[in-house]
Amino acid sequence: MRINEFASIRWDIRTEPVLCPPILSPIIADPSIIAPEDSPDGRWHLFAHSIYGIHHHISEDGIAWRRLKTIAKNAMRPCARKVDSHYVIYYEKYRPFHILFSWAPIKWKSSIQMRISDDLVIWSAYSNILEPSLDWMRDDKYGSSVSNPCLVKMDFGWRLYFSASLAYVPDCGFCEPRHIAYADSACLTGPYDVHPKPIISPVIDDPWRNLAAGAIKVIPLDDGYIGLQNGIYIDNNTGRSGSAILLLESKDGIRWNKLKNEPLIRPTDGWMRSHVYAVDAGFSESIGGWYLYFNARDDWHWTKGKEKIGMAIGKIPS
Repeated sequence: MRINEFASIRWDIRTEPVLCPPILSPIIADPSIIAPEDSPDGRWHLFAHSIYGIHHHISEDGIAWRRLKTIAKNAMRPCARKVDSHYVIYYEKYRPFHILFSWAPIKWKSSIQMRISDDLVIWSAYSNILEPSLDWMRDDKYGSSVSNPCLVKMDFGWRLYFSASLAYVPDCGFCEPRHIAYADSACLTGPYDVHPKPIISPVIDDPWRNLAAGAIKVIPLDDGYIGLQNGIYIDNNTGRSGSAILLLESKDGIRWNKLKNEPLIRPTDGWMRSHVYAVDAGFSESIGGWYLYFNARDDWHWTKGKEKIGMAIGKIPS
């Protein structure tokens, strides 16, 4: 598939969420998908985090999900992928229980870890992959962060896209990632060579990412790369924050441009009222098209809002 073909996909967004938070957690977020053709049992597998850690879910149809076990505690924002005959999961690891007190004036500190599995059930011990080692990965007031990993196979080996640093969202009372960057490695487990500067940062006059860059999921295509970015913004008319899914394109995976000026998915109402972010997407033969999973927030402040996971199916018009 080429970039212009992907841009022509029409997305059918389900009106209701496909996954709601577990009991006592206000969120289930940052879905990452293993489609049936890549899974060891021919079923859909979804990894997402709540306040308890990263949970594993399975489904026969990609819509009705059953939660299995928590595979990583004090962890969030997973990226699960099949690599040859194995499966890998990368995720943001934070200090014990810190997500429960993220509203408190305690500086955030996180890193990126990875684990390997042969069957999506038994996982290896973790390996540390990235630490917030450069100045732009830290904020003097809010702390240091590397997060939102996205693994992509390259000719030379592997590229790990990730988010870094923190930007405070005033009407939500929590932080979101400020920059997007990448690191390269010849080996899946590293070491990863971090590019010295971010490749996407907030732009003050961009209506869809004037506060923070958020995160990106990158899809290799025949003539380049598609990026699905959730920019964080402050609406100049209402003064409220928001997040929407932007469609980007790149020839080299480093220099990115908007493929469309308007978002692919934006806040609407109900369970998608305030923010839409954190996607994963891919092609699946089982549905004869593209799938896109995302999480959305129904209110702004952390004491009020809940986050649920939605789904869209995309097909190229005939």
